[in-house]
Amino acid sequence: MTPPAEIPVLRVRGSHREVGEQVGLACARWIRGAVDTLDGPLPEGRTADEQLDLARRFRDATAAAYPWYLDEVAGAAETADVDPLSLFATTVEEIWYEPYARRITGRCTDLVAVPPATLDGHVLVGHNNDLARADQDGLVAIEWTIPGDPVVFTISNGMSLSCGWNDAGIAMTGNELAPLDERVGVPRMIQYRSMLRQPSMERAVGEALRHDRASSYNQILVSSGGEVIDVEGSATEAELTSVDERGHLAHTNHYVCERMLRFEGDPDYAPHSSRRLARAEALLASTTPGTVTTETLRGFLSDHEGAPDSLCRHPERDGSDGSGSATVFWWISDMTDMRVEFGRGNPCDSVTQTYAFAAAQEPAA
Repeated sequence: MTPPAEIPVLRVRGSHREVGEQVGLACARWIRGAVDTLDGPLPEGRTADEQLDLARRFRDATAAAYPWYLDEVAGAAETADVDPLSLFATTVEEIWYEPYARRITGRCTDLVAVPPATLDGHVLVGHNNDLARADQDGLVAIEWTIPGDPVVFTISNGMSLSCGWNDAGIAMTGNELAPLDERVGVPRMIQYRSMLRQPSMERAVGEALRHDRASSYNQILVSSGGEVIDVEGSATEAELTSVDERGHLAHTNHYVCERMLRFEGDPDYAPHSSRRLARAEALLASTTPGTVTTETLRGFLSDHEGAPDSLCRHPERDGSDGSGSATVFWWISDMTDMRVEFGRGNPCDSVTQTYAFAAAQEPAA
């Protein structure tokens, strides 16, 4: 079977408005398709006008917190020739759940290995991003260069971000959760964009915990110096954890911290996520200290045991109609070397691409 094509790499530079214009021009087809969802079935029988009115409330919260982000949206909307509010609405995951299964297309697996687990003391992070298979067609990797910000590298569909890195030595990844306390506020996807602008772990974690957030992912932050902070959050609470004594961390798509269990809003899916988490933890535990490499993590991300609840997901091969969650891209980052390996589709059958920051700096204290 022929592996899917490489993910295009886009390099944008300038003010927030200017980089938005460049993203909008390059991703116009995908952006227009996303905006067209306003013409389809909407949650709870809302009309398009009602959906936009709800998005406007989230935009007001974002305008107070991140006016620069609305500059990016305005620029992208202009060059993609779409309505700015409609484009903003596509970045607010919190308003798009029903009538679709609550989280059917948003599943991910994260693996972290740091000393004493790794060979030569390297700091490694791996991620499988699971969405609908069709979502892998619009993927783009973007290098963002904005005056006053760290250089940022992301992989996404247009304006939608779920992972990234910056040249201050911070990697950011995570897993979608289903918190019961979601509210109008700063959308979690936009929080990700702001976390990547931060020059230090302390400030990035501060963004994850901001009081006006609408909800939260499970957010994993890893520095090139080996600091690991896992923020298992909701809209109103969070628990911070890190790697275990062997230097391992894994997370999937359900709450695992005792004080956060009461926020679980998708109890039907939690057992499926638990199976993936148990497998990920078992794979990490099977390694000998001081041996884990990027190749090790690639092998783990390619694991098919327990399908369809496997780390590497192929719904079209699992006896279903192929409509379930699939691994649409993967990445493994060596934060010590400030390099990212990534690819479109499944890690078991994918062209490997590499990105390296031109000039990395130590993360600020």
